[in-house]
Amino acid sequence: MGIIWMIFCVCSSFQQETPFVYNNFGHVDHLHLDGSARIIPSGGILQLTNATNSQIGHVFYEKPIEFKSSESVSFSTYFVCALLPAGDPSGHGMTFFVSHSTDFKGAEATRYFGIFNRNGSTSTRVLAVELDTSLASDVKDISDNHVGIDVNSAESITSANASYFSDKEGKKIDIKLLSGDPIQVWVDYEGTTLNVSLAPLRNKKPSRPLLSSTSINLTDILQGRRMFVGFSGSTGSSMSYQYILGWSFSKSMASLPNIDISKLPKVPHSSTKKKSTSPVLSVLLGLIAFIVLGILVVAYLYRRNLYSEVREEWEKEYGPIRYSYKSLYKATKGFNRSEFLGRGGFGEVYKGTLPRSRELREVAVKRVSHDGEHGMKQFVAEIVSMRSLKHRSLVPLLGYCRRKHELLLVSEYMPNGSLDHYLFNHDRLSLPWWRRLAILRDIASALSYLHTEADQVVIHRDIKAANVMLDAEFNGRLGDFGMSRLYDRGADPSTTAAVGTVGYMAPELTTMGASTGTDVYAFGVFLLEVTCGRRPVEPGLPEAKRFLIKWVSECWKRSSLIDARDPRLTEFSSQEVEKVLKLGLLCANLAPDSRPAMEQVVQYLNGNLALPEFWPNSPGIGVLSPMALSPAPLVIPSLSFSSSSSNNSMFITHSVLYGSGR
Repeated sequence: MGIIWMIFCVCSSFQQETPFVYNNFGHVDHLHLDGSARIIPSGGILQLTNATNSQIGHVFYEKPIEFKSSESVSFSTYFVCALLPAGDPSGHGMTFFVSHSTDFKGAEATRYFGIFNRNGSTSTRVLAVELDTSLASDVKDISDNHVGIDVNSAESITSANASYFSDKEGKKIDIKLLSGDPIQVWVDYEGTTLNVSLAPLRNKKPSRPLLSSTSINLTDILQGRRMFVGFSGSTGSSMSYQYILGWSFSKSMASLPNIDISKLPKVPHSSTKKKSTSPVLSVLLGLIAFIVLGILVVAYLYRRNLYSEVREEWEKEYGPIRYSYKSLYKATKGFNRSEFLGRGGFGEVYKGTLPRSRELREVAVKRVSHDGEHGMKQFVAEIVSMRSLKHRSLVPLLGYCRRKHELLLVSEYMPNGSLDHYLFNHDRLSLPWWRRLAILRDIASALSYLHTEADQVVIHRDIKAANVMLDAEFNGRLGDFGMSRLYDRGADPSTTAAVGTVGYMAPELTTMGASTGTDVYAFGVFLLEVTCGRRPVEPGLPEAKRFLIKWVSECWKRSSLIDARDPRLTEFSSQEVEKVLKLGLLCANLAPDSRPAMEQVVQYLNGNLALPEFWPNSPGIGVLSPMALSPAPLVIPSLSFSSSSSNNSMFITHSVLYGSGR
């Protein structure tokens, strides 16, 4: 050790200041290795132990990390390691350590990671993060696959089974330490808090640490303001290969360098001795090779057909927005169920990742089945037209792909999913009122753009919470244009088919067809849906509450409109909530001419226009839409209107003829 300290004093010009990073270990400047630790030159990989009994391997950064009196003692480190079994049982695992010295002469070679003995660590004070692959009852290990925080002893002060928190799935996922796969490890210390996180290679650092201890005073452990950092491992009768692929370190998390994963070495695998083969075995192997070759030929032909597409002459003009099926198949991992996002209006939706310049782009791919080619040219033309729509509150449609019986639509990926999951799935956190109101304004603005500002009038025809997507900032985006129709301004939309979702369909759809007014009706139902946290029709509820529009109207008649709100709302403005509920009833009026245009709705929601006066018992207000009861209703509305200039209110008279049994 005296020689090492002479090197520190005489050759300080060769010493590297923190932070530092090793993307591989092709060059080992400023590292000190002892025991069984070595560099594998062919791959630039650092090996702590191999398949030999009773080994200790140490590697540490040879210059002590020193802190000035004005600095707080803190550090962050990030390393990539891999542990491979070399028999059964398979080794003790390894540690990252922080110590006041590099003298571990008293450590046992058969266990305790090469830094402790059965009495702990008396001569060298040490803080260690262990990746433990053995179960030792004397130090109270919780399993043979766990992570622990050790202070001067192999008995952990806190430990947890090896796993990581998946932000995508919202839960912990187990990691097998002895899998041989590269594992990322982050260790962050600040104040008296030490956090440890794990993740597979290429995953982002989890938002939640696996381990956290808030009672570690590193200054007391080191008894000074300098420390050594490094790795250690040991083998007894059980053996394993312990590799470090890359390492970075800094005094603070903010300045911690990233490891370039593309430069990491490959994990070596243990070789096996070759045995001579008999002639019979050689023939058998040849036969197997012939069969495998045949399988490969069949697989090639299958994959060639797998990626086949339908292309027609008229589609050439739409070429720039057409994706190859092969690119979408690979982007979604073969439409794997792990990438499944849900079912849209007329197809299943998968998450995909496509290359874009020097980065990756996340997309949503919807698979739509269809029979025949009738209307396909017009449909693709409308897809192209919708792709030209530009508004911040629309889900951008990026392109399409065609196959024999399948159409694929590619849209921008919305990381927070659809709004209905937050309204009706009580396992998820409820959205606060201010966020709901912002989403309502977003969708109103998008519909106003479709009706009045786009190059052609766009009727969406399927407005509901399930078709409202939430981006990374929880902004509302209107999506799923599978039922939409476009027509020139001033022309007759000529869409008489009563399509949509039960509960959101205006009564005039069966006689007058779709229009911007039917979109307004559906938006009115949507206003009530978001504010009340209820679906338009819920057969399981008592008859008085079964139909949302009727129930909200009844609450208004009883002067208890605020009672219709979602009971999960806690902080809200009663005046705002009641205003939105009244606006929802106004938009869902049975009389199309009594509904406001979307430009007016936007002004109402933004507070730029006062809501007109009308009463809860006005004809057409709060009467259940017959389309909410049946996709093929037996209802013919008859409506007439008159206006009163004295109070600027609209009065509606109507008669509704119900079929037998209603």
